[in-house]
Amino acid sequence: MSNFAFNNPAFQQQDPRNVATYPGAPQGAQGAQTASFQHGTMDAAANAQLEGMYAAPPAGAIETDRMSVEDTVWKTAGLFGILLVTAAIGWVWTLGGLSAPVQNPYDQFQPNMLPWIVGALVGFVLAMVISFTSRKKVRPALIFAYAAFEGLFIGGISAFFEVLYPGIVFQATLATVSVVGVTLALFASGKIRASKKATKIFMIAMVGYLVFSLINLVLTWTGVLGEGAAFGLLSKVEILGIPLGLIIGVLVVIMAAYSLVLDFDQIQQGVRNGAPRKYGWLGAFGIMVTVVWLYVEILRIIAIVRGNN
Repeated sequence: MSNFAFNNPAFQQQDPRNVATYPGAPQGAQGAQTASFQHGTMDAAANAQLEGMYAAPPAGAIETDRMSVEDTVWKTAGLFGILLVTAAIGWVWTLGGLSAPVQNPYDQFQPNMLPWIVGALVGFVLAMVISFTSRKKVRPALIFAYAAFEGLFIGGISAFFEVLYPGIVFQATLATVSVVGVTLALFASGKIRASKKATKIFMIAMVGYLVFSLINLVLTWTGVLGEGAAFGLLSKVEILGIPLGLIIGVLVVIMAAYSLVLDFDQIQQGVRNGAPRKYGWLGAFGIMVTVVWLYVEILRIIAIVRGNN
């Protein structure tokens, strides 16, 4: 599973013979109705009512209070709207009026790191709270807050790299949208699907990447790798003339793309299970976490390439 927020019965494969265990789950009404048809107990009035239901326009997520793909898409768009607003604030806050390109960020560029640090730390804490409490209760307010603080982080880090490498934010945004679009198109067409084997490999790779990132960060803090090396992930080390950070970055982008596949798959499963509409917020949250991760990784890759030129 790409995100612990999906660790909820609403997003799990359900045995149609059993009753789902999440709050508001369907209680087998369809089976009872089928039994009534089989035993001939439905009277003429009930039959007429059923025909009227079939003739009525299809009910949406609001009328049924059930999760739907369309409703989840709107929720996702709303969260990204919040992120973009606070990203603009983080951008202006970080730059403090500075807009001219600089050559050395440590000698000439002194950005305001507060929105970057606050956004990253508070966003991380909120993500953990949302993920590990989602099995019991969905809290949209916390998800809104996560989007807002994540926007501060994205705005701050984007502004920092835009000053160093003008145009990098547009490049990273275009690449992120392209990866998400291609992944969604392939998933919708059925050409890629989540599998147990691929998911197991993904989880192993994810743990390995987290351990590597932690080691890289510690080595940077202790001065072993030098100033500013953490985000480069050992980019000065080369394999066959290719920066190690670039190789790792490409692999991580592939991991993030597969994480999107897992997100789409879990949302689709939630819709099939008839999960309550509020669970669409968890689907939107999962997509946002993955897309932000993808964007930051692509931003890092482009910075390494442009920094080596």
